[in-house]
Amino acid sequence: MWNDLKKAPLTAWFGIVTIAFYIVLIIFADVLAPFDETSIVGRKFEPWGAEFLLGTDNLGRDMLSRLIYGARNTVSIALVTTMITFALGVFMGLMAATLGGWLDQLISRLVDVLMSIPMLIFALLLLTIFGTNVVSLVLVIAILDSTRVFRLARAVAMDVIVMDFFEAAQLRGEGLLWQIRREILPNVMPPLIAEFGLRFCFVFLVISALSFLGLGIQPPTADWGSMVRDNATLITFGEVTPLLPAAAIAWLTIAVNFVVDWKLHQASGLKS
Repeated sequence: MWNDLKKAPLTAWFGIVTIAFYIVLIIFADVLAPFDETSIVGRKFEPWGAEFLLGTDNLGRDMLSRLIYGARNTVSIALVTTMITFALGVFMGLMAATLGGWLDQLISRLVDVLMSIPMLIFALLLLTIFGTNVVSLVLVIAILDSTRVFRLARAVAMDVIVMDFFEAAQLRGEGLLWQIRREILPNVMPPLIAEFGLRFCFVFLVISALSFLGLGIQPPTADWGSMVRDNATLITFGEVTPLLPAAAIAWLTIAVNFVVDWKLHQASGLKS
């Protein structure tokens, strides 16, 4: 791993350092934040200063503290959602490719129907029906986004099941789970790992967008999407405060994409 890191380009190093910085914020948010995320510590929209380094928001809460706690809340929920998304999508995709037949057709047609509906609109509809708690948010996004992972997992698995070594495993009488774990997964991991990073960025942006619209992470929990909405009034006065959570979203998204590009370049076998 260290040898790979030494050969990594500057963009990959930027992404790795940025991700490490966010991990520190997530783990040590309680220590790094000067105030609690829900505490009203001053007047609303106080300017940047010694007491409040990034000012206060529309209710008088410390912006720096809410940015730090927002990293923990937004990123953690996005990561859990992405993990569930991949567990569903990869399992269904590999099962459909391996078994084939009516099961493959049934799942594929259901996925086609779900993918034909714009995801953000569908998520808004489902969250309006089932409520805007964290559990509903995670499950709705995970189920809808797992369709994209299913498509990729099925496609890369279809390339493996026609290989001689896979047919030999079937002729030996190996079980279904053994075939998936020992024959398919080791040969499809690079594109799946890259897709995990891309899916995380997408889920991260969807959660932030839903929070901005009021159907994502609910107040008083600190969340970058809702922070942009709550402080948008300041933009008309030339203040950059509402852009800080937006910049935090963009910074992490760019960093993850840099790392994903590097891993894809490694998996491709290209030397330059």
